[in-house]
Amino acid sequence: MSFDFSKLLSVAWGGWTTAWPTELLALLWLAFLASWVGASFWQGQTKKQVMTLESQRFRLPILVGGILYTPWVAEILGWKPLWVLGNTGIAIAAILSAAGIAFAWWGRLHLGKFWSDAITQKEDHRVIDTGPYGFVRHPIYTGLIFGMLVTGVAIGLVTTILGAILISLGMWQKGRMEEVFLSKELGEDAYGTYCRRVPMLIPFLSPR
Repeated sequence: MSFDFSKLLSVAWGGWTTAWPTELLALLWLAFLASWVGASFWQGQTKKQVMTLESQRFRLPILVGGILYTPWVAEILGWKPLWVLGNTGIAIAAILSAAGIAFAWWGRLHLGKFWSDAITQKEDHRVIDTGPYGFVRHPIYTGLIFGMLVTGVAIGLVTTILGAILISLGMWQKGRMEEVFLSKELGEDAYGTYCRRVPMLIPFLSPR
């Protein structure tokens, strides 16, 4: 008895990712992932980083959220969208999600060689407080959280909404851990002062 890979593919890649107009959102995030992974080779040499076990505090909710975000979870559970947006609604959601992605990319490009997927201190690391880092301390997370939440709500599945929330919580946790780490490594006078001056994730709010 041969295994039917087409059935596996239809479950792993189906649902909202292949049904128009939500397919537009899937294509948008696939393009983001491809470009983000491709740019991961552009980073400076790591001097120090948070231990792997500690990083599970933010990696686990992001992983679970990412799984929930995929179409196959809702397909297996047989869950249907809570609401269905038309072409115009999805187009607006795509524009807003693209704006979030663009803001995240601005943060990454501005950070340059100091960017890392892990919580690290790079060689010659210093506080970056210009560009998008003058609006929020974590513009990459701000952009991605905004885009993921917009997409999750636009798709309207309980799984995508929960996935977006879990990913957001994971990024918030990672941001908090980064700040504790960098305050120790770069000094309270340098990084602590920056944290007291610029909001964490939402622009124009009082810093916390």
